[in-house]
Amino acid sequence: MQPLRPAFVFLPLAFAGLLAACLPAAKEPAGFPTGAEDFASYCAGCHGADGKGDGPAAAGLPKKPANLTVLAKNNGGTFPMTRVMAHIWGYAQEDGRVMPKFAPLLDSNMVLFDSGDGIQTPTPIRLVQLGEYVKGLQGS
Repeated sequence: MQPLRPAFVFLPLAFAGLLAACLPAAKEPAGFPTGAEDFASYCAGCHGADGKGDGPAAAGLPKKPANLTVLAKNNGGTFPMTRVMAHIWGYAQEDGRVMPKFAPLLDSNMVLFDSGDGIQTPTPIRLVQLGEYVKGLQGS
């Protein structure tokens, strides 16, 4: 029996790569808001346009909205993405919670999201986008 030559091993892989390149790219359906748009619609009223907790509705709330620009700073320099998304979604319940649950409003197509534990979890894309937007507010 002759040993396999490298060309015979890599030829099927090269063919598969060419075939994949010919397939149409999967696209996210248009029509749902970006993270910035969802923030403006659902968060800025209380947290303010810059996320500092000073939105126009903040004065009438029994508890001051969180300053979203210091979440990473208050977490040892690491942005707590999973905790933020759980809070937005309404999964993380706290006594005295003033913030509404946004799960029904952010229900959308699912994407695989790795929160850092190496496990890809199906998560609504709008929730991930909103979390990424809040992450971008850090230090502003």
